[in-house]
Amino acid sequence: MRVLRTTALSVRYRPRALAASIACVLLAFAAMVVTLGSGDYRIPPGEVLRTLAGGGSMADHFIVVQLRLPRVVTALLVGAALALAGAAFQSLVRNPLGSPDMLGFTEGAATGALVVVVAGGSSLALACGAVAGGVATGVGVYVLAWRRGVHGYRLILVGIGVSAILSGVNGYLMTKAQLMDAARAMLWLTGSLDGRSWSDVVPLAVAMAVLAPVVIVGCGRALHVIEMGDDVARALGVPVERVRLATLAAAVLLTSFAAAAAGPVSFVALTAPQLARRLTRAPGPNLIPSMLVGAVLLTCADLVAQHAIPGRQLPVGVVTGLLGGGYLIWLLAAGRKAGRI
Repeated sequence: MRVLRTTALSVRYRPRALAASIACVLLAFAAMVVTLGSGDYRIPPGEVLRTLAGGGSMADHFIVVQLRLPRVVTALLVGAALALAGAAFQSLVRNPLGSPDMLGFTEGAATGALVVVVAGGSSLALACGAVAGGVATGVGVYVLAWRRGVHGYRLILVGIGVSAILSGVNGYLMTKAQLMDAARAMLWLTGSLDGRSWSDVVPLAVAMAVLAPVVIVGCGRALHVIEMGDDVARALGVPVERVRLATLAAAVLLTSFAAAAAGPVSFVALTAPQLARRLTRAPGPNLIPSMLVGAVLLTCADLVAQHAIPGRQLPVGVVTGLLGGGYLIWLLAAGRKAGRI
């Protein structure tokens, strides 16, 4: 740990964590430029940068800024939101499997969206239904897990049970939808960034601007202490249940808004915090590095999804599912080898 002092403030930082964060920012920017320039109408990276700076031809400006940039910004924000939520959950439950995917919150968002699909609602109503379903699931899981406080393993077990129930409900709702609506819902459930516009970016950007400071600034230091155990945290003066409730509420909202923007993209919230820990080798929740790693993961996954099969685009959730599933198998194998499983 090093300290940067100025006349106005003093900031502590870890050199490795700072270097890893800067590397993630540069990699995310490079992936963004490559994505903006790729496609049926190819644009060289130099022209992409010139267009983003306000130059370029009218055709380049329309393709880069109006057509492709909303998709890339959505990928960056969704990846960052899911990773931040995953890091907060894993810190609260002190378990690498604690993520919105495992605790049922993405399934809840999917249930809310499918209810709207069955009712024949619009795309805006679908997004609102996803947020409402995720929030309702978060409240339900918290109430069911409460017993003189909410503890890690109880929250995980309740979340897994709720996720299984909602998965069955989602399957039933799919059978009740019209054929065209069911096809649209299936693409959304896989996790897709196709056809994203600035109207999809704005709600998520506002949610990130409000909720990210709540988690990082308001709860970050307390989460670091809570990882040492509730008793230690209380002895050090941390209001454990208040911090846990605020963090859960913010993380559930982040997950819900991310699902509303791109569908329930799987495994980003699970893998990004663990990759960030390995990159920084720093204790604690690593909230900012996790957020940056999540943005890089989803942006690169979307780039792969667009070009893995020539002439055909995959939903980004397919790529994250393949990568995340492989990572989960590796995590379980490593845990078994170390004697933890």
